[in-house]
Amino acid sequence: MAMMMSSGGGRKGRGRSRRRGMMSEINVTPMVDVMLVLLVVFMVTAPLLVKGEPVNLAQTSSKPLPPSKQVSLSVTVNEAGQIFVGGEKEPVSRNQLGPQLMAIAENGLEDRILVRGDTNADYGDVLGALALIRAAGFTNVGLVTDSAGKSPGKDD
Repeated sequence: MAMMMSSGGGRKGRGRSRRRGMMSEINVTPMVDVMLVLLVVFMVTAPLLVKGEPVNLAQTSSKPLPPSKQVSLSVTVNEAGQIFVGGEKEPVSRNQLGPQLMAIAENGLEDRILVRGDTNADYGDVLGALALIRAAGFTNVGLVTDSAGKSPGKDD
């Protein structure tokens, strides 16, 4: 009777593992799951990186920039002359603009920076932000406009 009550370590258990052998295939399902989650995260966060503070952009008839693989940083000057970096809700002081951009920039001074100025903002405030960015060493700086409208100064 003692022989019949084995704990499973008998011959049947060992024979089964010999026939099966080692599995030499890679299971890619977990990797695909992780990649899909990362894709969704980037799809949701990418528009937030360029948007920033809501402003009324100047309307022009200029052509949009060609698409680039490089991520653009957004600097926004609102109607009150406050400067916002990226999607931040708190304004940045003028003396902290350069250091904050350097901390965020992935490619250092080669990153593209897009300045979004409100239509009702003081022209000097927008130019001041541009000067601060250039003084920090960034050379790839551009102004964002709304190309959906007609250029200012032209009457119908």
